[in-house]
Amino acid sequence: QVQLVESGGGSVQAGGTLRLSCPASSFTYCMGWFRQAPGKEREGVASVSSTGGYAHYSNSVAGRFTITRDNSEKTLYLQMNNLKPEDTATYYCAGAAIPSIGRCSFSSDYYKYWGQGTQVTVSS
Repeated sequence: QVQLVESGGGSVQAGGTLRLSCPASSFTYCMGWFRQAPGKEREGVASVSSTGGYAHYSNSVAGRFTITRDNSEKTLYLQMNNLKPEDTATYYCAGAAIPSIGRCSFSSDYYKYWGQGTQVTVSS
């Protein structure tokens, strides 16, 4: 069983930055960041390949968020710049248990391992 623990969330004003971290007990295959706002479905915001060479972003965060992974430290990161109030949500890191064919998925069903979430609140 892979353990994931997110940290780095907090409250910031619009235009601010946060960096989320997610150390893992094991670190293979695709990793992703998801978020869920109250009353909304969980959505994928960023994913990264096992080597870190390929990253994919949702349209809502492209150009503002950067996903990286340090395989030597078994840690996933999400750098969030120019935060907006609509970015307010609980953020989860997720790890896959099987390889991906092509781009790492944004489907929650593909990821087997999940952290407990960290809250990000952006005020206007």
